[in-house]
Amino acid sequence: MENLKAVEILIVEDNPQDAELTIRAMRKNNLANNLYVVEDGEEALDFIFCKEKYANRSFAQPPKVIFLDLKLPKISGLEVLQQIKSNPLTKSMPVVMVTSSREDPDIRKAYELGVNSYVVKPVNFEDFLSAMSQTGLYWLLVNEPPNR
Repeated sequence: MENLKAVEILIVEDNPQDAELTIRAMRKNNLANNLYVVEDGEEALDFIFCKEKYANRSFAQPPKVIFLDLKLPKISGLEVLQQIKSNPLTKSMPVVMVTSSREDPDIRKAYELGVNSYVVKPVNFEDFLSAMSQTGLYWLLVNEPPNR
């Protein structure tokens, strides 16, 4: 996908298998036309704030939802979340933490920083597809975001 102006789903995931499963879940529900994957927290922030190689991306068309892994290289998912939610231009972007961590401190910190949802990745393949399909359907079709 090269049309960075039309991204509806930003997937921030360093595990290629989990990223591919998320993409498959979105495709299963015809939600994969406008998605983009980045592999670390630094690239996620560059994408969101239109910096570095994403400088030509339009800040006026933010993703409809960001699926953000907790444990990422370079900059952690919690730090990415903190930067998104502390910036007036991006704080209303829906961010869904998608992680394998069920640790209460991780969950608590994510909600303190303003995460919109926290989804624990199911281990079972079919359960993972189902969870990501339902999450994608909700954030793209059911949720009503504010006008930007």
